[in-house]
Amino acid sequence: MEGKRQAKIARMLQKELSEIFRRQTAAMGGVLVSVSAVRVTPDLSIAKAYLSIFPPEKSQEILMNIQRQAKTVRYELAQAVKQVLRKCPELQFYLDDSLDYIDNIDRLLEK
Repeated sequence: MEGKRQAKIARMLQKELSEIFRRQTAAMGGVLVSVSAVRVTPDLSIAKAYLSIFPPEKSQEILMNIQRQAKTVRYELAQAVKQVLRKCPELQFYLDDSLDYIDNIDRLLEK
């Protein structure tokens, strides 16, 4: 079960990561990266960010690019949250495929 502090920090990290990705993808054009969820470990050392990427055809390529740039993203995040957190958690990025799963179920139910 997630504690109040974990939930508060997860929401803050989600908000800040969303802003970072919005700025970075604005230059790319036609690509949208949204942070659907962030889960933080109890010791606040690791944050798992679940990303929803549009268009889905490019999702693997964009996710791999984000994972390569994880240190840069962590640095930007640390600058944004330095007033609240003493140490910025290590970031792990995962593809959130829940929307694809829901779409697949809808298609199966229509048949």
